[in-house]
Amino acid sequence: MSSTETAASKAAVKLSGYRWLVLFAAWASFTLTSVDRSTWGPASVFVGESLAVPLASLGAFATAYYIGYVVSNAFSGFASDAFGGRAVLTISLLGAGVAMFLFGSVTSPVVGITVQAIVGFFAGADYSAGIRLITSWFRPRELGLAMGIFTTATSIGTAIANLVVPALITRSGWGTSYHLFGAISVVMAVVLFFTVRPGPLLEERARNRKDRRKPEFGTLARNRNLLLTCFAGLCAFWGLYGFVTWSNALMIKGHGISPETAGVVVAIFAISAILAKPVIGFVSDRFFRGARKVPSIVLFGLFGAILILFGTLETSTAFIIAAPFLGIAAYGWSPLLVSLVPRLVHGSVTGAASGLANATWQLGSVFAPMAVGAVFAAAGSFNAAFLTLAAGPIVGMAVMFFVREQVPGSTTSTPTEKEKA
Repeated sequence: MSSTETAASKAAVKLSGYRWLVLFAAWASFTLTSVDRSTWGPASVFVGESLAVPLASLGAFATAYYIGYVVSNAFSGFASDAFGGRAVLTISLLGAGVAMFLFGSVTSPVVGITVQAIVGFFAGADYSAGIRLITSWFRPRELGLAMGIFTTATSIGTAIANLVVPALITRSGWGTSYHLFGAISVVMAVVLFFTVRPGPLLEERARNRKDRRKPEFGTLARNRNLLLTCFAGLCAFWGLYGFVTWSNALMIKGHGISPETAGVVVAIFAISAILAKPVIGFVSDRFFRGARKVPSIVLFGLFGAILILFGTLETSTAFIIAAPFLGIAAYGWSPLLVSLVPRLVHGSVTGAASGLANATWQLGSVFAPMAVGAVFAAAGSFNAAFLTLAAGPIVGMAVMFFVREQVPGSTTSTPTEKEKA
């Protein structure tokens, strides 16, 4: 072993405790951008009333956000590989915070939609940066747990928004929530800049494989398993963020549920996943030898089935009872697919692959709000809206059958004997 390799190994051991701080920093950033995204759900009806936007057209705001988010994900992965996670995390959170603050004061639908796209653009950049940082600090055998913890951010963000925003709206109007979370995001961006630094593991894996090539981004477009995984995730996000975007408004307008109760239902939905994600990731690491495919197929199927059931419910009690089961299925697959992507690609393009995968997945978030809004406006049916949502994870389940999970030469396909020890 060369002196460089020895130094890198010693650094990894010495700073092993620091990797949890890096994980926390990535998680905190992802949580705040998830709050930014999820604030729209409980605020949407009131924003629509304030800006004179009809219910069926509210999906345009969410779609604008996700368009910005997708564009950002498509390019931020390359930026994370080229410039590092700290810079991308800082810019992401700072830009999203400023745009959130501005949205809280808009008075025009056109300006509001434009600002939502800007919020999405900045918010989308932190995902691939977080994946790159975590992968540089955690061994392959630990990625299921690490990604499980990291991806709790989306469900925690949804829970925070649905517990806090309705109360803020009641007290001081919908704009206050955007001002508050925008300011918190700006402060957190400054803290992260002085906290985070990259780890040695991606570079160490490259040395162990004696592979010092420059990143071959062109290989991503020819990676069949990556493309299938991208499409499966798109289908799952169709159901997940279609639900997060529309469930409050559908319960309020479709069944006369109060805004506070609707917020509690969605918060329970999100909170149930906070424990489920790391548990599912840990179980996959420990008892399924890191397998992601089969557990994902099972969870996709459950997600679709419970969405169909949810669409037949009518009372607030029934919604509350069903919410935790839906939350586990709706979010539980995410740490599996997130940790599967590095398994499918070369270590030098981990950030780019993660960014492109999430960008593709978020296309489901772009199209679902408009589709569900159109179905509900045309049919006036709560059940029809949820059947539309359920179609996504059911198709995703079928797609996952064709994914070959372990690819020789990938970042995490086969642990070395040293990593197994």
